[in-house]
Amino acid sequence: MDSRKMENPDLDIRYTLPDRIEEWSQGAVQDNGHDYVDEEGHILAVWLKTEDAEGWWPKIVELLKTEKFEDNDLSQSAQVLVSETPNAELAGCRQVWPE
Repeated sequence: MDSRKMENPDLDIRYTLPDRIEEWSQGAVQDNGHDYVDEEGHILAVWLKTEDAEGWWPKIVELLKTEKFEDNDLSQSAQVLVSETPNAELAGCRQVWPE
């Protein structure tokens, strides 16, 4: 998520977003940490884990489009990436949304 594209760049989102996704998915998608992924500290990555990334990412995108998180429409500032490898670095991930 790029804080420069957020209406309310509240750092609590690093907890509230994965907590909501875990609750909404009934535990099928879980929090796996967060980190800044740019040198300037504007882009916050929230890592999630699941047994079925290909099946869950489209559902997560729909959640991002329909709910606000800390008063932010994340469909305007988030990207969704998936990886076959647990805990992959960004270079080992592929962006699936936006296309």
